[in-house]
Amino acid sequence: MPIAPAKPKIAISACLMGAEVRFNGGHKESCLCSRTLTDYFDFVPVCPEVAIGLGIPREPIRLVGDAEHPEAVGTVNRDINVTQPLAEYGQKMAAELSDICGYIFMQKSPSCGLLRVKVYHANGAPVDGGGRGLYAQAFCEQHPDLPVEEDGRLNDPVLRENFLTRVFAYSAWQQLLQEGLSRRGLMDFHSRYKYLLMAHNPVQYKTLGNLLGNMGQSAPTELGPRYFSELMEALKKCATRRTHTNVLQHISGYLKQAISAEDKQEMQRVIGQYRHGIVPLVVPLTLLKHYFRQHPDPYIAQQVYLQPHPENLSLRNAI
Repeated sequence: MPIAPAKPKIAISACLMGAEVRFNGGHKESCLCSRTLTDYFDFVPVCPEVAIGLGIPREPIRLVGDAEHPEAVGTVNRDINVTQPLAEYGQKMAAELSDICGYIFMQKSPSCGLLRVKVYHANGAPVDGGGRGLYAQAFCEQHPDLPVEEDGRLNDPVLRENFLTRVFAYSAWQQLLQEGLSRRGLMDFHSRYKYLLMAHNPVQYKTLGNLLGNMGQSAPTELGPRYFSELMEALKKCATRRTHTNVLQHISGYLKQAISAEDKQEMQRVIGQYRHGIVPLVVPLTLLKHYFRQHPDPYIAQQVYLQPHPENLSLRNAI
């Protein structure tokens, strides 16, 4: 029996897994994370505020000052200042959690929020635009390529599919690194990600192809990290119905010798229905996979695009 590959690890704000660690002694359990995704990922819960010694319950903290470099202070007692402990804990955990493939942060949190966290002027008025939680900021600086997302944004089917696609890509790259980077390994990896890249970011797809095409005498260990950073950046861009349609057309082109005129017409009809928003992405993909089971093509068989995450997650039923 082959050993099943280990589930990718995702770090997560502990309150999202139902841990009662919030300032008021409550939690913010996300059923998506604590129930659905636990079958596919090993979650590592972290609560930086408790870890640096703040009690439960506790006086809430808020960000104050310059949005770029705010301080984390008590909402009532301004003498409580945990700016440095939160930043240091972020750096410590970034070093410890070197084997994770993603991180889900608690939104709006002064320690963990990623986007538009409220920052206040000294007089109590909110600063325009907001900032980033201090722990999250310090952590992400150490792992710029890591897929990160906030819990609330995962309710959006497109953002959810995008984040989990990136987590599995990150995991696949870690596996490649463990095997040792070689020219062949890099080229094969890029080849497998061709259509996924084309769906997310057609321009970057060409740029990355050129980067590897001009590898010349560069050592794969030098080029690899640059390639991977650019790949993860490219995958951050959400694929659209238009870009997915383009990829579906490209892939269906591999069947043109194999299937009948009627089947081709049906394929085009279903792709058109997807493009116009009548059916979700899973419909044309299921039909394509059906034809490729009957007429296997080794190049298409290895394309990550057809299955970038486990089928049972049903992520493409809603986009």
